[in-house]
Amino acid sequence: MAGFLGDTYLWVKALHIISVIAWMAGMLYLPRLYIYHCAAEPGSVQSETFKIMERRLLRAIINPAMIAAWVLGLMLIAHLDLWAEPWLHGKFALALAMTAIHGGFARWRRHFADDANRHTARFYRIMNEVPTVLMIGIVILVVVRPF
Repeated sequence: MAGFLGDTYLWVKALHIISVIAWMAGMLYLPRLYIYHCAAEPGSVQSETFKIMERRLLRAIINPAMIAAWVLGLMLIAHLDLWAEPWLHGKFALALAMTAIHGGFARWRRHFADDANRHTARFYRIMNEVPTVLMIGIVILVVVRPF
């Protein structure tokens, strides 16, 4: 990949950070909706409202933000030629884990949409912490670069 011209690198970096923030905001909010949705009677007005909120959050914010974070992040890696950096391998593994939990959140949204939720509110409380732990690891790897 050819180098970025002028301020393009800074714009790509800024947009990457913005997309990661949006992705994380959604990843922290969606399981909270699931926790509340567990208490709603299937078919109730409240349950149907949660279904709409969950679908819109996932489709309008979380999915596009994840895609942008990946595309922009890969552009930065290529531009800076970071492929051999050990800290990047750790960050990449954690970003893949974040993507996997994102996939789980999407699957669980479909279960709620079908009134077929299989998990308890406690399960979603635990899952709500996973993105936070992954984010902490990612930030430490990027900023501190411990190895």
